[in-house]
Amino acid sequence: QVQLVESGGGSVQTGGSLRLSCSASGYTDSSVCMGWFRQALGKEREGVASIDSASAGTTSYADSVKARFTISKDNAKNTLYLQMNSLKPEDTAMYYCAATNYYCYTAGLLPWNYNYWGQGTQVTVSS
Repeated sequence: QVQLVESGGGSVQTGGSLRLSCSASGYTDSSVCMGWFRQALGKEREGVASIDSASAGTTSYADSVKARFTISKDNAKNTLYLQMNSLKPEDTAMYYCAATNYYCYTAGLLPWNYNYWGQGTQVTVSS
């Protein structure tokens, strides 16, 4: 089992920045791919970014966040990060950290391929 706990959410104005953190514990060696997802009110959960523990930390991003968000992982601390810059009101959502036993090239940014989830942290961007 893998336990994931997110932190770092909050309220910012358009153009602001936030850094989300996700602390992982348990059998983390099984988490080959980790990612960030978000779910806005009334919408489906969508993938934001993923990072592979193997493959030299290969990353992948949703088109809507490319060049604005950066995913990274500190393996020594078992912590996943999401640096979010140039935030827009449409980035407002609950953000979730997730992990899977699949490699990222298999799991992609599809929520149903991830089997471990955190409780989420709210990000609100005001105009």
